[in-house]
Amino acid sequence: MSAAGPRAGRPPATTTRPGRRTGTGDPGRSAFFTSALDGAPRWATGALAALQAAVLSLAALTIPAVAAFVATSADPSNAGVAWPQAVGVGAAVWLLGHGVPVTVASTTVTLVPLGVSLLALFTCYASARRSGVATRSAYAAAVAAYAAAAGLVALLVGGGAGAAGRAVVGGVVVGALGLGGGLLRRPEAPSLRVVTRPAWSRVAPWARVGGTGGVLAVALLVAVSALVVTLWVVAGRATVGDVVRGLNLDAVGGVVLAVGELAFLPNLVVWALAWLAGPGFAVGLGSTFSSTEVVPTPLPAVPMLGGLPAPDLVGPVTAGAPAVLVIVGLVAGWYLHRRLRPATAWHAAAACGVTAGTAGVLVAVLVTLASGAAGPGRMASVGAHGWAVGGMVALGVLVGSALVAVLGDPFVRAAVRRVLRVRDRDGVVPAED
Repeated sequence: MSAAGPRAGRPPATTTRPGRRTGTGDPGRSAFFTSALDGAPRWATGALAALQAAVLSLAALTIPAVAAFVATSADPSNAGVAWPQAVGVGAAVWLLGHGVPVTVASTTVTLVPLGVSLLALFTCYASARRSGVATRSAYAAAVAAYAAAAGLVALLVGGGAGAAGRAVVGGVVVGALGLGGGLLRRPEAPSLRVVTRPAWSRVAPWARVGGTGGVLAVALLVAVSALVVTLWVVAGRATVGDVVRGLNLDAVGGVVLAVGELAFLPNLVVWALAWLAGPGFAVGLGSTFSSTEVVPTPLPAVPMLGGLPAPDLVGPVTAGAPAVLVIVGLVAGWYLHRRLRPATAWHAAAACGVTAGTAGVLVAVLVTLASGAAGPGRMASVGAHGWAVGGMVALGVLVGSALVAVLGDPFVRAAVRRVLRVRDRDGVVPAED
């Protein structure tokens, strides 16, 4: 007699597989994600994930500010300072990381601390990956909620409608990148390639490969720039130590200073990229830090600035720093050579042009974001000229990539072989003695 139910001793069948959709009839939920929000609309889940990200990144800046206020509250010079002002300082720095200028004592600070921007991106990514749902409605609601939170913070700190508008724009950019990256890492989410297929499938293959090569070139340049900053700090460690001892900081002051320096450390990496490219950068009006010339001016007592290159470091070796751009271009050209399947003779050259253009534009945007006004007087000019640095990067990457991709192109090699055969067939009459 056959049994109507499942075979004895064997568990009932299930449609659940690790990292796949469950068999509960709810395709939006992953196997490991259960919470009190189950059953809530997808847009509500996305909005709450975005608000969580905004609160986390904002708290990471306001809590140290409040801690510094508490530690210095006994100082008579701080008698008229209330703790909400400390919260306002942390919120202003958070907004500055989203591209909103801050006015301090009639001085406008526009220098974006890229470390704060990266912190906001990370919290958005982590929150969306942990608590989000990979649907279009959830993503749209998450970006809108994050932008609204940024605008609300700007209004609460008294920035006005203009600051709120800039905060909303910065929130859209940060939220779109961070929250989108986190949602794409959800188990139920499709890959980035599948999501972007309708866009990139309409682009010619040589342009797609060239764009990817440009992103690769920028990633390599940022890595080299980080190594250069490390060498600067090691070479200037004595100056950095003197600045730290001269400040005579207590434990709380040291922590606050360390947090502030971490916020601007990515800016220093981008400045090192400008140094590699040739145009260099400035830390104050009248100063120049380039691979061929260093003209220092009095700097603020910030330990990180003690690691900037000194005049005695300039020499023939540093003058050849822009050659790094060509070397990076060679790597990008090798990538193009391996990935590109040219159909005509001009595809390889066009791909090199796209690679160079992509790298130049991305570097120009990075340098522009890492530059601005950091204070009154001489500190109104800090950083580098974005498009000058981007142009040099594009030129170096174009030369390096063309040396590999164009010269290694099968159409070019075939043309060279035809020319050589013609010369060999016609012969060359040697000159008589």
